[in-house]
Amino acid sequence: MCKAVYNSAILDVSANSEFRGGGLFAPLCNVLGLSTLILALIVPSFASDWSTPEQDLARKVVAATGQVRVAVTFENRSSLGKRDSDIIENGLRSAMQAAGLQLVADQALVSVAISLSENPASYVWIAEIHPSTGDPMVAMVSTPRPEASGAGESFPLSLRKIPLYARDQPILDVAVLEESSTATRIAVLDPEKLSWYRMENGSWQAEQMLAIPHNQPWPRDMRGRLIAAGNHSLEAYLPGVTCQASAGSPARLDCRQSDDPWPLLPELNGTLAVFPSADVANGASTVVPEVSGFFAPTRNFFTGLLTPPIGKFSTAPKFFSSALLPRENNPLWLFAAIDGRVHMIDGVSDQITNVSWGSDLAGVKTACGSGWQVLASSAGEPAKDSIRAYEFPDRDAIAVSADVEFDGPITALWTESRGDTAVVVSRNRDSGTYEAFRLAMACGQ
Repeated sequence: MCKAVYNSAILDVSANSEFRGGGLFAPLCNVLGLSTLILALIVPSFASDWSTPEQDLARKVVAATGQVRVAVTFENRSSLGKRDSDIIENGLRSAMQAAGLQLVADQALVSVAISLSENPASYVWIAEIHPSTGDPMVAMVSTPRPEASGAGESFPLSLRKIPLYARDQPILDVAVLEESSTATRIAVLDPEKLSWYRMENGSWQAEQMLAIPHNQPWPRDMRGRLIAAGNHSLEAYLPGVTCQASAGSPARLDCRQSDDPWPLLPELNGTLAVFPSADVANGASTVVPEVSGFFAPTRNFFTGLLTPPIGKFSTAPKFFSSALLPRENNPLWLFAAIDGRVHMIDGVSDQITNVSWGSDLAGVKTACGSGWQVLASSAGEPAKDSIRAYEFPDRDAIAVSADVEFDGPITALWTESRGDTAVVVSRNRDSGTYEAFRLAMACGQ
């Protein structure tokens, strides 16, 4: 039997280097030991070497904190399995200790929360650094993901597609007016009318339909937005036309020719409290002013003119859709521009992101993950369009759900009025039917 051999610590070598392609320190004492060596030499060729990003992140944490007493927590929000996440956690602890940090359970001067995340190209590790005094900081590293294997990806959240309504005629938007476990009463907007339906005996039954008057012909690629307000009232936005509807008996619909801007946020109450701030004890919250965008009456996109401005920006690039990313100081807005790029505006700068998305974006406020996800359609013209949920721990998109596929191109994606779900409309390539679904986040697989 081989004797145990103990080596003193080597600062440049991680404690869990057995799967990192590093040196081997076990002695060869018999044929079994030789077999073990051969196996150890083979395994690293199939495993990932995490030592470089571990050491990089450890150096960044030390640079931000100094060599002090630190309490560290870890959370795996990526598709990595428990084995890899445990290896990374152990390696990060070793790298931080080697860099001079004292890892303690209590009486720490700094707390560091490390999360393992990812985007389509890389694993992204974020360290949120909270000193006992001073402002919080963020350190981040990324490392390329290996080529996809035959095993399916796993994600921390699920994006669920719930059927709402389908028909042969175009659907611009759907608003849910009443629901129990499922929707029981809806309003459907199309280019020529607003219709109310109630679920009876497992099928939608029409209650009332009111025509939408308009003096000018509609643009070819027609778009519209339907927003449910209080007391079952509705606001409908179409190119050059705005309508107010009430669902009384009988229902009323008042439309006028108007170039009024369309709301970009789901709630029409002047301000939108989206996240509690660090001062939770005093009931403080992050409040985002209601932002609206002007829609081009003869086209299918927003002109870029915003009201009120986002910081110093009263205009954005011409865009198809937008999504909000709440931050305590400067809320971030994503705009899917008509040139195919996604712009991020925080009121101070306009940054072009590196994401490859389609033209449909929507933000949802949920109880899952970070509390706010961005739903984005896929890029290009695939046979089956898809939508995936993302989060932005910093300014890089991290996929948090698998793709949800549709049987044809997406024609509309809007956040619902309450903000925690979205309505998506697609046109089935085979049947030509317009199909409306609700998209809802589920916390877990």
